[in-house]
Amino acid sequence: MNRPPPVSVSEIWRPELVRLPKMSRPRRWFRAFGQGLAKLVASVCLNITVEGLENIPGSGPLMIVINHIGDSDLPAIISVLPSPPDAIGGIELYEVPILGKLMDWYGVIWLHRGRSDIRAIRAALDGFAEGRIIVIAPEGRYSLTGALEGGNGGAAFLAYKSGVPILPIAITGTENENVYGHLRRFRRARVHVTVGRMFGLTGQASARQEAVAKGTKQIMAALASLLPEEYRGEYSSKETPTIL
Repeated sequence: MNRPPPVSVSEIWRPELVRLPKMSRPRRWFRAFGQGLAKLVASVCLNITVEGLENIPGSGPLMIVINHIGDSDLPAIISVLPSPPDAIGGIELYEVPILGKLMDWYGVIWLHRGRSDIRAIRAALDGFAEGRIIVIAPEGRYSLTGALEGGNGGAAFLAYKSGVPILPIAITGTENENVYGHLRRFRRARVHVTVGRMFGLTGQASARQEAVAKGTKQIMAALASLLPEEYRGEYSSKETPTIL
């Protein structure tokens, strides 16, 4: 199988924006409003079915890992979660008119993709230490194929450093051509969200590179196990990790 090109490197350098967002009263209100808006948009634009809601814990700390195939991924997933989560987002989105400002008000952990972003790592670890739930897309970008691409090591590294459990959530049907194609015909695209079971990374983190590589395979295999075969991509033949 031909591998897709590596994750692009962020051309924007705005380290002053990278921080763990403070949970002020205005931000809590805005997040609640944002989740309500996501539910409204999802109900109007998407026909969502959900499986495995009983696997979502009532509180953190928790790392949610998702596959990333379209613009509607996060609205669809946020709409089915019991409370608004934190999320890691590419710094490029900050400069998108309106969207960037809304995301910053919501409070994402901005990340410079393809760089050693120590501030983002510290922010995420601080968030887990506070008991937060953080959503991460281990592929680091939209899939160019619609199926799972090779995962990056960031999620596994954070999981080892923090010791938090991981909750895989897989989504199908949110490809842009599917969602926008249906909307042009005044129809709702069928979207399915599957919530897996929490698990922890096995093995020792003493040999960091080897442990992170193994942990990344576990995370991506967990996502693959929740997806139909045509969405599994590079992980179609991988074994499912041990589930706690």
